[in-house]
Amino acid sequence: MTFGTPLDLSDYDVPGRGKGILDVFRRGYLLRLLVRKGTATRYRNSVLGWVWSYVKPAAQFVIYYFVMGVILKLNHNIENFPIYLFSGVVAVNLFNEAFGNATTSIVENRALVKKIYLPRELFPVASSIIAFIHFLPQVAILLLACMLVGWTPSLIGIGGILLATAIILFFALGLGLFFSALNVRFRDAQNFVDLIKMFSTWTSPVLYSWILVQQALINHPWMFTVYTWNPLTVAVELFHQGFWAGTTEPPAAGAADPSLLPDFGSALLVTLIICVVMLIIGQITFRRFERSFAQDL
Repeated sequence: MTFGTPLDLSDYDVPGRGKGILDVFRRGYLLRLLVRKGTATRYRNSVLGWVWSYVKPAAQFVIYYFVMGVILKLNHNIENFPIYLFSGVVAVNLFNEAFGNATTSIVENRALVKKIYLPRELFPVASSIIAFIHFLPQVAILLLACMLVGWTPSLIGIGGILLATAIILFFALGLGLFFSALNVRFRDAQNFVDLIKMFSTWTSPVLYSWILVQQALINHPWMFTVYTWNPLTVAVELFHQGFWAGTTEPPAAGAADPSLLPDFGSALLVTLIICVVMLIIGQITFRRFERSFAQDL
């Protein structure tokens, strides 16, 4: 018995295995569908709806301002402290939401993961995009506040804001891929994520100036260098450079510029390397654990 010409199966994927994050771009329609679903259901059955996107950061800002600005009197030491504070809060909120949502994205979509095959990276990526969408109303409020106090934007500052946003999203996605995979099998991973989110505000210059950290670690300069290598520290300072610095007077001759970390170029380079490495580690870990997602869920 003879057979005809063999079938060309090169255009077909092996079931259950894809090309990782690259598949997300090949299936853009699925990504858009997940994003629309996430934004539509976020405040379902809520009376205030999208107003919560404004209320939550506003309440957070009031608490931080009262403690750090009024009680600890940083309001007198940092010019336009409310702008300084809120620009840092907005940056960290984006990280916390993108990271937290990406971590739980696989577990929360267990019904889809168990029933059909689709690139599982779609869920962390969609969660990060949804976090970015909910980050925009906070930026709108921040822009309005900056304009009210005489904000003078610059191309470098605007570029810094865009770069900082990209750093936060890529860093959060890398961590999200890593912990979302672990969270399927080991639910303790969620507790580690909560700890990271809790420390994120305090390990970057959101509530205080980096100058205070430098002074405190004057006898341990290497510790301050490690502090400046934190991707969130760099991102927050880029937000300060873009929003807050445009509302302040230039520093006096010889004085430290509180809007820019010392040796900022090196810190930025290290941050970009960390983001790329974290994204690679997250993808490798995710692909290793995704083989048993359906069984573990």
